[in-house]
Amino acid sequence: MIYSMTAYARKEVKSEWGSAIWEIRSVNQRYLETYFRLPEQFRGIEPVLRERFRKRLARGKVECSLRFEANPAASTELSINTALAEQVIKAAEQVMHMTGELSRINPFQVMQWPGVMETAEQDMDTINKDLLSAFDDALSEFIEARGREGENMKALIEARLNAITDEVVKVRARMPEILDWQRERLTSKFEDAKVELDPSRVEQELILLAQKSDVAEELDRLDSHVKETLNTLNKGGACGRRLDFMMQEFNRESNTLASKSISTDITASGVELKVLIEQMREQIQNIE
Repeated sequence: MIYSMTAYARKEVKSEWGSAIWEIRSVNQRYLETYFRLPEQFRGIEPVLRERFRKRLARGKVECSLRFEANPAASTELSINTALAEQVIKAAEQVMHMTGELSRINPFQVMQWPGVMETAEQDMDTINKDLLSAFDDALSEFIEARGREGENMKALIEARLNAITDEVVKVRARMPEILDWQRERLTSKFEDAKVELDPSRVEQELILLAQKSDVAEELDRLDSHVKETLNTLNKGGACGRRLDFMMQEFNRESNTLASKSISTDITASGVELKVLIEQMREQIQNIE
C-alpha cells in the first residue's frame, strides 16, 4: 500500500480525570517534520510522541495538538495540612501575646494561609497512560486515512500510465505510415526541383532521415518506465522519492520524442504525454 502525506485524524478520550482530544494533520514535505501543541503539564510526553511518529511515518509535515480539560469534581476534594495549620495558629498566638492584643483567631484567615488547604493532586501517571493510549489510536486512524488517500492517488496514477501506454501504441502503429509519407515527400521535393540524384544518394538521405526520426528507442523506454512505475506502486511503502525520479525519466523520453517529431500526430502525442506526466507528478508530490 502507498500512503498519502496529506491526512487528518481526531480522537477523543474521557475518563474520571476529565476529557482530552487529540488532533493530527499533515501535508507534504520532503522529510519528516513534527510539531506539537501540548498543554504545559504534558510537555514531558513530547519525546515519546515524536519517537512514535518516527517509527511509523517516513515523510510529511505533521502537526499534533492536544486539548485537555480536567474534571472539576476530581480535584475539588479539600484536605487540611494539620501540621502547618497548627504552626500558623501557634505563631499567631505568639504575635498576639507579644503585642498584648489577645483576640480570637479567625479560622478563615488560617485557611487562607498558603499550603494550609490542599487539593488532591491528580494521578499524572494514569492520565499520561490514558492519553498515550488514545494517541496510538489517533495515530492508527491517521495512518489509515493516509492509506485510503494513497490508494485513491494510486488509481489516478495507474489510469495515466494506461493512457501513456495507449499513446505509445498509437505512435508505434503510425510510424511506418509516417516514414512512408516522409519518403514520398522527400522524393517529391527532388522531382519538383528537377534535381537528378544518384538513386544510392537518395537512399542514403532517406536512411539518415529515418534514423533522425526513429523513436523506437524512446517508445521502448516509455514502456519500460510504465512497467517500473507500476511495480513501484504495487510494492508500496515509502515510494514517493522513487516515483518522483520516474517522472523525471518519463519527461526525458517525452522531450526526446517531441524533438524528433516529423508529423502533427507525433507532436500531439508528445503534448499529451507531457500532460499525463504532469498530472502524475502532481499526485506523486503528496505520496510518502
